[in-house]
Amino acid sequence: MTAVDNIVAGPRTLREFAARLIEQPDKSTSSDAILECFLDWVTETGLELYPAQEEAILEILAGKHVVLNTPTGSGKSLVATAMHLAAVARRRRSVYTSPIKALVSEKFFALCREFGPDRVGMMTGDASVNRDAPILCCTAEILANMALRDGRMAPVDDAVLDEFHYYGDRDRGMAWQIPLLALPYTTFLLMSATLGDTTRVEDGLRRLTKQEVAVVRSATRPVPLDFEYRETPLHETIGYLLDRGRAPIYIVSFTQREAAEEAQNLMSTNLCSREEKAAIAEAMAGFRFDTPYGKEIQGYLKHGVGVHHAGLLPKYRLLVEKLAQQGKLRVICGTDTLGVGVNIPIRTVLFTKLCKYDGEQTRILGARDFKQIAGRAGRKGFDDHGYVVCQAPEHVIENKKLEAKAAADPKKKKFVRRQPPEKGYVPWDRSTFEKLIERDPEPLQSRFVVSFGMILSLIQSPANINAWGGGYRRLVELIAAAHDEARAKTRHRREAATLFRALRKAGIVKLVPLDARKEGGGGRAVRLDEHLQKDFSLHHTLSLYLLDAIGRVPQDSPTYAFDVVSLVESLLENPQVVLQAQEHRARSEKIAELKAAGVEYEERMAELEKVSYPKPLADFIYDTFNEFSALHPWVGQENIRPKSVVRDMVERYVAFNDYVKEYGLQRSEGVLLRYLMQAYKLLVQTVPDAAKTDEVHDVIGYLRAMFEHVDTSLLQEWERMLHPPVPEGEAAPVGPRDLSADPKAFAARVRAEMHALVRALAERDWEDAAVGTRADPEDPWTPERFAQAMAEYYAEYPTLRFDHGARFPKYTRIEAVADQRWRVTQVLVDPEEDNLWHIEGEVDLRGDGFPEGPLVTIRAIGV
Repeated sequence: MTAVDNIVAGPRTLREFAARLIEQPDKSTSSDAILECFLDWVTETGLELYPAQEEAILEILAGKHVVLNTPTGSGKSLVATAMHLAAVARRRRSVYTSPIKALVSEKFFALCREFGPDRVGMMTGDASVNRDAPILCCTAEILANMALRDGRMAPVDDAVLDEFHYYGDRDRGMAWQIPLLALPYTTFLLMSATLGDTTRVEDGLRRLTKQEVAVVRSATRPVPLDFEYRETPLHETIGYLLDRGRAPIYIVSFTQREAAEEAQNLMSTNLCSREEKAAIAEAMAGFRFDTPYGKEIQGYLKHGVGVHHAGLLPKYRLLVEKLAQQGKLRVICGTDTLGVGVNIPIRTVLFTKLCKYDGEQTRILGARDFKQIAGRAGRKGFDDHGYVVCQAPEHVIENKKLEAKAAADPKKKKFVRRQPPEKGYVPWDRSTFEKLIERDPEPLQSRFVVSFGMILSLIQSPANINAWGGGYRRLVELIAAAHDEARAKTRHRREAATLFRALRKAGIVKLVPLDARKEGGGGRAVRLDEHLQKDFSLHHTLSLYLLDAIGRVPQDSPTYAFDVVSLVESLLENPQVVLQAQEHRARSEKIAELKAAGVEYEERMAELEKVSYPKPLADFIYDTFNEFSALHPWVGQENIRPKSVVRDMVERYVAFNDYVKEYGLQRSEGVLLRYLMQAYKLLVQTVPDAAKTDEVHDVIGYLRAMFEHVDTSLLQEWERMLHPPVPEGEAAPVGPRDLSADPKAFAARVRAEMHALVRALAERDWEDAAVGTRADPEDPWTPERFAQAMAEYYAEYPTLRFDHGARFPKYTRIEAVADQRWRVTQVLVDPEEDNLWHIEGEVDLRGDGFPEGPLVTIRAIGV
């Protein structure tokens, strides 16, 4: 038996393989030992490497950069795992990056299982876990910030840049380029199925690192694709595919509305047998379709049709993915988000069109976008072939039918041809489809841009503080290294000089002479003004404004908590579909008001132009932001956006479902929920504790209780990222949390749960009441039990009050009865204000100081 055999004999998990390597340091850095270790682990897992995987792994172990351009499903993640193993064995630090936080989180937990949670950390901007671990999972923006701040001293020995085609993304591509310009001692693995020509990237890496770059390309798919162009109506095409056993089918639309309409159209087609429908119903048993759009989703799924797009609540999208993975759905109607990070196994991708609005105009799909979506067809281990089908334009299909009809009837020589759409359409045909199939993805386009944030990051870098020219000189070097043409670099240098002069004029930065005897031969360094150093934040420029503005709002103001919410909302991206609904309603109300007042049409229209969605505190926000910008000119590139979504809901204490119905947001429930979650995170993480009055804590509690009722997916993902679960028998990377450690936040969360329960009882929504409380298997409170408990109350009083006065803190009593146990009493306010009825409950945190789900277990309701 060889020495290597001794290393790898016995263990069955990758972390155990890695541990054995580390225990024998004389072997651990050997490429042969690492390779054999990895191959033995691969064999034990039942996998088999493709030639491209083997080639890429060998190049990585030889110390080269690798550009890995292989099709979807060809195992690029396994190559990344080999790089992490080599880094662990050689005591190097490796970083995995992805464009999507959900993918970073998914990879974090996967690597925790493979290498152990003590060796894996995560940073996403929302959460930071074990950030100094030898393997770090982060978004590309986090790695870019590390590269700017720490430069060649950054603790990044190896970096996996997944979905590297984002390098060419108009808005986010800069984050993929910065590490390639600022990390000269890092070895990179750049992975994507749709890279195109990467010559400029390869040349830049060679110049920067003096290391070789190996390009590993393969067009061989584990599951080959067949392509077909159809000129039959969509429902006939779907029938044709189903008859030939090509389900599951993913019907690609480019708007959420179109995806929903396609799902509705399929309800008239029998897609599943009775037995298949029964299996779907069984798989969904117990799932709550309890939002306004939920019943439609449930109807689609029972029929064998899934819907998948960003407007859905996460719990519905996850259910669709689960059912698809179980092979229970015949057709899924969704948007092109399928291209990145969606785990839906499908056999056929069906394009309804080949043109898409890109934010500026409607264009034919690029080859990269087309291949990214088409590449999802074909399930490894299930399918011999994947199928990609494209529909001809609707008017072309209709005209073909009319022509055939006219040809069959000699008397009918003329017919009215259907015209193409006037908006949102660019012509395509069979040749367009064929060109997209044959064409290589477009060359990756550099998105390098100079910004105030970049300059300030470089100036603050410890590596640049005492260097001649400091961060500004380093910026000039980065521009010279950028993957741009000479003309573009000249433009970048002019922009850099303009921004730097603005920073000097504002007194943000200054030039400091260096001592020629001590600091590298004299010259001048660029420094941030020492008075600004304490309050300058690298990553959260607008958060600085938030802290400044909150300090100007008096805490004794009766609207203080609402004003804090308005300031938080002004930092968030606009949820356009929600704001449009608000504006539409405001305009409708204004028109009715002006008509009732007898205002003439022209004047009504003029007045209507002034109407927008609500923007409470707008003048204060704009004024304070302008003042802040004058002192901090780098925020000039940021936007402030006053609006009122969370504030509107909190002020009126509106339930999520009621708000969705009020504004017709059924198909955009997910947009609203994500926006609320972003506001919640800012309130929890960024608003300082000193600014969190009891009323602000109540707002936080209200939002959290809402998530518990509607969909906990985003909440649990965030809290798992902050405090990940730990495999049994292993040390936790972070300490346990105790909710009661913050008495104000704890009390606010309990009050919010009780208020949500009272609202459910006031609306006689017994199902909602049961969902919003902590279950006790030995003493369950079912919907029927809640109805029975309240029957006597409603026999005595016609209604249960749930206005602002009924939610006063005095009506919720929380008393400690033992260690980690509390008694909760909620007074039910009746119309006569006898207030004899109350709810009794308890909170028990023994054994779990931070439980998922509701905190309060109900014990009694009565007098």
